[in-house]
Amino acid sequence: MSMPPNDTLGQAVLANLRHIFVQYKTLADRALAQIQPTEWLYTPAPGANSAAVIVQHMVGNLRSRFTDFLTTDGEKPDRRRDPEFEEPNAPAETYVPALRKQWETAWRILFDLLNSLQPDDLLRTVTIRGEAHTALAALERQVAHYSYHVGQLVQLGKLLRGADWQNLSVPRGQSENFTQQVQQRANPNPNSIV
Repeated sequence: MSMPPNDTLGQAVLANLRHIFVQYKTLADRALAQIQPTEWLYTPAPGANSAAVIVQHMVGNLRSRFTDFLTTDGEKPDRRRDPEFEEPNAPAETYVPALRKQWETAWRILFDLLNSLQPDDLLRTVTIRGEAHTALAALERQVAHYSYHVGQLVQLGKLLRGADWQNLSVPRGQSENFTQQVQQRANPNPNSIV
């Protein structure tokens, strides 16, 4: 029995959202892995955010937006957004491991939600600060928000590591080689007739 077209489309949209969120979390994790705990507190300029602050903010946002996503407002009454942007005053050696645990727990809230959503849920109304959105629009909004902050983490990592930075995407000057590798994976037998 085949699924109705809307279910098929909804399943594809949910699968794509899961994939995108996993990609951004993986990119952030790979960038953070290159930063020493004391470097998590480095602020590159006045008014800029350290990696710790960016992670604090993302943790608060993930918890608030995705806890009881379909039934409560995405800006929870117990969320304190402003302190998320305050630099930690605890020693990095103890603060960063605790923050990493919070990071994993917060992402788990999102991934558990994504695993429970059904295609029909995408058009349900959810609110953020009292403003109505479809669930799909709210999820897409968070993809954009998290990609912005993950990019900041990558930039901080590059700044801190300099020449020792382990590239997370296509290295400069390697685009053609990368494209050839992708094409070879897509068509491993170039002599075959398709």
